[in-house]
Amino acid sequence: MVTIRNSRKERTSSGSRKSARAGSMKNSRKGSAPSGGKTPNRAGSERSSRKGSAPSGGKISNRAGSERSFRKGSASSGGKMSSRTGSERNSRNGGTPSGMNKPAFPGSFSKQRSRKVVRTRKETPDVLKEKHEDELIRLNKYIAATGVCSRREADEFIVAGLITINDKLVTELGTKVKPGDVIKYNGEKLKEEKKVYILLNKPKDYITTMEDPHAKRTVIDLIKGACRERVYPVGRLDRNTTGVLLLTNDGELTKRLTHPRFEKRKVYQVELHKGLRPEDMERIAGGIMLDDGFIKADAIHYTDPEDKKQVGIEIHSGRNRIVRRIFEQLGYDIRKLDRVYFAGLTKKGLARGQWRFLTENEINLLKMNAFK
Repeated sequence: MVTIRNSRKERTSSGSRKSARAGSMKNSRKGSAPSGGKTPNRAGSERSSRKGSAPSGGKISNRAGSERSFRKGSASSGGKMSSRTGSERNSRNGGTPSGMNKPAFPGSFSKQRSRKVVRTRKETPDVLKEKHEDELIRLNKYIAATGVCSRREADEFIVAGLITINDKLVTELGTKVKPGDVIKYNGEKLKEEKKVYILLNKPKDYITTMEDPHAKRTVIDLIKGACRERVYPVGRLDRNTTGVLLLTNDGELTKRLTHPRFEKRKVYQVELHKGLRPEDMERIAGGIMLDDGFIKADAIHYTDPEDKKQVGIEIHSGRNRIVRRIFEQLGYDIRKLDRVYFAGLTKKGLARGQWRFLTENEINLLKMNAFK
């Protein structure tokens, strides 16, 4: 029995590899690290790597710790990969990790991420064609802008073979020219004339149309000698209507002031043959139907409370004889009709029949569409 006991002790004390292995495996399961033996260190390191601890005697544990630090973005003392990852994480946050040079432009990483990209329109052939067409101008419009004649007359000159472009004869209507082209009329080079703006206080018995061969007196007669350029009235005032009238050779401005879309204000002083009844004033303000459609005043009031024949009316429509037709529709005859305001311009300081050039400030305000 003793021998048996001794043999068992001998087997135990002799450092049997089986028992050592079993003990080390047992210890590795419990997480203990015995003093002797390489295998338990590996098992302990594997367990430590799962928990993130770094045992003192294992290289693999450092790798495991660095891998865990890699996942969290921390920099462990024994792992190079964790330092890289930490620096990458810091770079995403705009910070500077320890051991790395600061970027040339602080915060450049975050700024690059937030920078907006401005997309420009691609210069395709269609886009280039549109740009080119925007620069073109109709030949008759260019000729009229030089002051030689009107557009209608320019078309006649083109058909008659009196116009050349870059020394080539042109007879086709609708031809367009571009900046730099040399246009000649009867062999003389045409140049676009300077823009002129004249304000006239139109008197009675003068007409504004330029194409009436039977007209005895036109508004052009009133400004004769004012300029060498050929100017035209902006809008129309009939023979018996007086007041503010603008004359210019600026076709673009004329279009802006007369087109219904821009709704330029016109204010008239009206004298009727009898007093305007309040109910008729309300009808004009609310709108009435004429032969060419519905119309209503923007504003209407008595200019003299004691004399109801004197009425002020504001309207933006440019239809022919529109103010006269409104009152005629309700049975009123107009004795006097005077336009006192047009698109920001008044006749202040101008006697009937007198004119003056617009100031630079007035021209700029008109071009900026500053007034309704």
